[in-house]
Amino acid sequence: MGRAITVHKLNEQGVEVFRYSGMLVEEQETSLTLEAHFDRSDVQFFELTFREGDRFIETYFTDRWFNIFEIHDADDDHLKGWYCNITRPTRIEQGHIYAEDLALDLLVYPDGCRRVLDEDEFEEIDLSESDRKNALSALEELKQWAQAHKGPFSRLAAENRPTM
Repeated sequence: MGRAITVHKLNEQGVEVFRYSGMLVEEQETSLTLEAHFDRSDVQFFELTFREGDRFIETYFTDRWFNIFEIHDADDDHLKGWYCNITRPTRIEQGHIYAEDLALDLLVYPDGCRRVLDEDEFEEIDLSESDRKNALSALEELKQWAQAHKGPFSRLAAENRPTM
């Protein structure tokens, strides 16, 4: 592993918004995980701040309508949470990832609390009825994964898990 991957973030129309590089951590039949570092100025998302140098463990899926970014602090590597993008299934091609962002996001905190983001923006973008339905289903699936500590959420510390 450890080979360079270029991530192309696309909007819902397939137009590139920005790109960055990461290093491959794991590759499975329908997913790819890479490590990247936040290379922008600090950004505040509710109680979570993405800081320059924060470590992101990013999992992309070719068979799911989302990707999941596990965020670790630049200074001491503590888990800050997960930022999940609702996207069309990722295209993976020879050293490149193409992710078409559909605006809707889910923020999951280390204590298991969740916050849906950008619902207004999602309502405004021009999507087919099928894409809109798939996106909303993906959001529900992500919530279930977070609740069940499935996939990348399995690293949620046992002592931080909410009681049912």
